Amino acid sequence: MRIAMVSEHAGPLAALGGVDAGGQNVHVAALSAALSARGHDVVVYTRRDDPALPERVRTEQGYDVVHVPAGPECSVPKDELLPHMGEFARFLEQQWYDERPDVVHAHFWMSGLASVLAARKAGVPVVQTYHALGTVKRRHQGVDDTSPPQRIGIERMIGREADRIAATCDDEVTELMRMGVRRQRISVVPCGVDPDRFRPEGPSDRRRYPYRIVSVGRLVPRKGFQDLITTLRSLPDAELVIAGGPVDVDTDPEAQRLAAHAERVGVRHRLVLAGQVSRDAMPELLRSADVVACVPWYEPFGIVPLEAMACGVPVVASAVGGLTDTVVDGVTGVLVPPRDPAALSRALHSLLVDRARREACGIAGLDRVGVRYTWDRVAEDTERVYELVTVEQAVAVGGAR
Repeated sequence: MRIAMVSEHAGPLAALGGVDAGGQNVHVAALSAALSARGHDVVVYTRRDDPALPERVRTEQGYDVVHVPAGPECSVPKDELLPHMGEFARFLEQQWYDERPDVVHAHFWMSGLASVLAARKAGVPVVQTYHALGTVKRRHQGVDDTSPPQRIGIERMIGREADRIAATCDDEVTELMRMGVRRQRISVVPCGVDPDRFRPEGPSDRRRYPYRIVSVGRLVPRKGFQDLITTLRSLPDAELVIAGGPVDVDTDPEAQRLAAHAERVGVRHRLVLAGQVSRDAMPELLRSADVVACVPWYEPFGIVPLEAMACGVPVVASAVGGLTDTVVDGVTGVLVPPRDPAALSRALHSLLVDRARREACGIAGLDRVGVRYTWDRVAEDTERVYELVTVEQAVAVGGAR
């Protein structure tokens, strides 16, 4: 099958390079590699953000990356890319006229906009993965939401125009139905994890205290790091390592705010702000933890809990978004209400003092990843969605004759 993967702001080469990878970059890279390994012809279209980039690159994993000329050839915040999506769509339309794919898979709402516009003339079915929804972001961030005001309306339009929506979790399905997308047009296809990279066996980072809690994410308030720092007051034998942010983390305003909070509550000596951690170094960090904590206020999916579970480490997570799918409460870890430091403290304490329970959760998490969340399994689920939309299109075309 010829597959066009569209990811306008999150290219897969950033994931392969390691240090600048975000969840969508990793998802697109890993899914493209897994589909290529299953015999498909995959081309990823992403925006050119550097004039030195070649027009087309063949990756070692077997898929191609095409750098689309749309807007300035430099880094542009994703919330400022909407005006360039018309140019992006025109490029796709021409490409697909010359080299028609069997299916288009769009990642994020702006990719969806460009894809449905280009696919109309090319007559190609479109599968949409949102990765995050504007309605959820607006609900939680309010006036701090920097998304373009047109985002929610465009997301609804994509929900009507795309042939199939690949939601990453059950919570997203509910949100899409509120937006008017019919349940029959939604499939659930989660994110995945690489079990060869993230595994229990292997070296782990050295630690300074009897217990270690690790948390990973961008340094923004909604990730809940301040609540984790607060819980250290009731966990005197534990250290907290927060990985994320720039390489020079000491200059980051949010890192400075978190350090100041740790100083106020008397736990600064047990807080490590690790800054940016590469993909290659992440397994060693996760394996060094007794518990991995992922406690955002909201989270569309969240790959970190899967990576922790693949390393055999129990997870304490907020009961929000995709985390309620991946973390089985009382089996692979503990779910807690978001923004509740007291409940978080109790959950962490209950695991840290019970080694047998931690080991049982770790084994269960490892088993869950192997059954449901490897990239090969995700690619298999994605194939079924592609086959569904291509068959539906063939039936529709045949019936129109």
